[in-house]
Amino acid sequence: MSRRGATADPVRMARLPRFDLPCIPQHIVQRGNNRLPCFLDDADRIRYRHLLREALLATGCRLHAYVLMDNHVHLLATPPGETGAIGRMMQMLGRQYVGQFNARHSRTGTLWEGRYKSCLVAEGEYLLRCVRYIDLNPVRARMTDDPAAFLWSSCASLCGLREDPLLTLHSTQRALGVTDKDRSNTYRALLAEALNEVDLVAIRAYLQQQRAYGRDDFRAMVEAKTQRFASVRPAHRPPRNPDK
Repeated sequence: MSRRGATADPVRMARLPRFDLPCIPQHIVQRGNNRLPCFLDDADRIRYRHLLREALLATGCRLHAYVLMDNHVHLLATPPGETGAIGRMMQMLGRQYVGQFNARHSRTGTLWEGRYKSCLVAEGEYLLRCVRYIDLNPVRARMTDDPAAFLWSSCASLCGLREDPLLTLHSTQRALGVTDKDRSNTYRALLAEALNEVDLVAIRAYLQQQRAYGRDDFRAMVEAKTQRFASVRPAHRPPRNPDK
């Protein structure tokens, strides 16, 4: 029997596991189903923060930045010296929050749009770009002109305006200054520098394709440890040149 024209059965095609290496930060996004809201009021966000803190403590993951938008969440977190901790954190958080959200709003069914997405993030400038990307989400969404005024993100804490028990500074963030005030002032200056379009596109592409965001040597390290391709692929092939 000829196999010509046969296509792969999508049901039988196993999804590749996410990149997951001990002690390497991950940029995580989880969206509401069909882009619908996953927070209907501040009480929902308070509950999510509480459950996030419990999940962090239970798994040993450390959170460096976050934002709770209306219909999606961004987190930047580092797992401990073991694989699977981020997955356990997100499973614990997601299931508990959905159950409480559904009970509170008298609804049933799924809340999240499939599995969360995540990419590995190199330390240094790449991690700082992701922190800024996350904290500037409300500005890009035109919800506020001042990211530190948005109540449901890490920005105010990183700018030294309030304490946030959810956060643990990454070594890259600690290196921004000798004192807390120095670090806050340096981060405020970084926030004032808008991310350029090239950086925005790169962050989104690495997150969407769930790869490893960093320099070539960082991606080479990830590929050596995982035996998987860690760079982004072009979104589409370039158009054909009719003259060739």
